[in-house]
Amino acid sequence: MSDPSIPCAIVTGASSGIGQAIALKLLSEGWHVHGLDVAPPKLHHAQFSSWALDLTQSHELESTLDQIVAKQIPQVLVHAAGILRVGSLGELDMQAGHLMWQLHVDVATRLANRILPIMKQAQHGRMILVGSRVSTGIAGRSQYAATKAAILSLARSWAAESIAEGVTVNVVSPAATDTPMLKDPARVGTTPRLPPIGRLIQPDEVAALVAFLTRPEAAAITGQDIAICGGASILR
Repeated sequence: MSDPSIPCAIVTGASSGIGQAIALKLLSEGWHVHGLDVAPPKLHHAQFSSWALDLTQSHELESTLDQIVAKQIPQVLVHAAGILRVGSLGELDMQAGHLMWQLHVDVATRLANRILPIMKQAQHGRMILVGSRVSTGIAGRSQYAATKAAILSLARSWAAESIAEGVTVNVVSPAATDTPMLKDPARVGTTPRLPPIGRLIQPDEVAALVAFLTRPEAAAITGQDIAICGGASILR
């Protein structure tokens, strides 16, 4: 059994980018972090547990969650795993769209369905989904934007079902962030748009907001889509 005095967090996509930054931030604040990712772990910490799995395979995800909750009740659940596939009308890849829906929406739903009832029973918990500023729609990224828009509706619905039991659900939506995703060959030919701040958002900036949402001071924040946009949202 894990030490019950150490709070427990589950973070998907913890092997790189935003997920890794979130895992590192929570570890620095004393959490035991269970990192779920298909890629090998890059973190080495006494309070970090790595779980290698394909999140889109329901049996793998459910088995992993069963093993985690058998050890300790998670108080924080962060779904940061994600992929980006681009395409314009006439060239949309249905398989890529399905994969994004599986990873962003179906996995979020399975995570929430398993973990949020446990949090509600414990009368405490935080779920944070990593969204995107493009969820309102953007040319060339319709399938990706649709999946990120879907998690906003899910989060608001789950927040409404959970707040009375002290559980919050929020979405953190960054603009273009300096992660390996920007160098993914699958998005060749698409240049990220720099926000008015004049630079890419840093993963540590996203992680800092996620960490705040886990704290007691954030108990009244739920069902929200919080943008980290470097000023880009001002021009909507």
